[in-house]
Amino acid sequence: MDIGFIGLGNMGNGMATNLLKAGFQLTVYDLRHEAAALLLESGADWSDSPSQLASHCDVVLTSLPGPKEIEEVALGKSGILEGIRPGKVYIDLSTGYPTLVRKIYAEFSEKNAHVMDAPVSGSTIGAETGRLAVMASGDRAVFDQYKPVLDAIGDRVTYTGEIGSGTVCKLVHNCIGYGIQTIAAECYTLGVKAGVEPGALTEAVANGAVGRGVHFSFVFPETYFQGKFDEPHFPVKGAQKDVGLALKLGREHNVPMAIGNLVIQDLTAAINKGWGEEDARKAMLLQEERAGNIRVRVPKNKN
Repeated sequence: MDIGFIGLGNMGNGMATNLLKAGFQLTVYDLRHEAAALLLESGADWSDSPSQLASHCDVVLTSLPGPKEIEEVALGKSGILEGIRPGKVYIDLSTGYPTLVRKIYAEFSEKNAHVMDAPVSGSTIGAETGRLAVMASGDRAVFDQYKPVLDAIGDRVTYTGEIGSGTVCKLVHNCIGYGIQTIAAECYTLGVKAGVEPGALTEAVANGAVGRGVHFSFVFPETYFQGKFDEPHFPVKGAQKDVGLALKLGREHNVPMAIGNLVIQDLTAAINKGWGEEDARKAMLLQEERAGNIRVRVPKNKN
């Protein structure tokens, strides 16, 4: 199978290298020819444009900075659409936008070519080692046929649904990650200003439920994703008490706690709904209501 790869930055270079190691014939393109130097030395071929690359490859993959670059490379002058042949496949590994992905899918379909969005997560180290999550979406038959290509760049490849679903998953994932980052910074600064040595503080957090990833591996799957809150692992009123004490500590040491204050508002609202004795995760139902009565429920056999 001949694979084309466009975008040889920190993420793209590692993924392209792993495709070569997996035994695929590889053709590459980047705005900077020097970015391809090691790949060319390892046996990859070079194309002078995305359209030229697409004209002789079975699969074209892109790893690009964002929606603007994706649209230009896919649909612009000398872009992939100009060169791709009927029956061939374009897979975007970038973090783009669902509306754009669906637009590209529709335009490629007019040429009887296939499109998948398959954004990845795992950092540059994951790109180099092949330890990436790949969130793929598009036609299921196309995914099944070309999954070996994705397996060469990631160790956790998931089919997420119709075109654009993978991009939605990636945006949700990243927003959760940076949200955690923000509350972590808030609480770490509180702990240090309140007198705890940073090493001891970070070790204590790492050893606790948060650091062990218990929320995503156990607590959410057993409560929120099941819609079961009446046998609490820890009650809403207890959570409100704990967050309230953290906020009191923040006021005592003049540490801004913007995210913590949002948290206690939801916990207090949950108590005012009569949920104080139920599992603390029941407060998450408030956001389901605000989002238009959306329900996030996952059968246990899907976890």
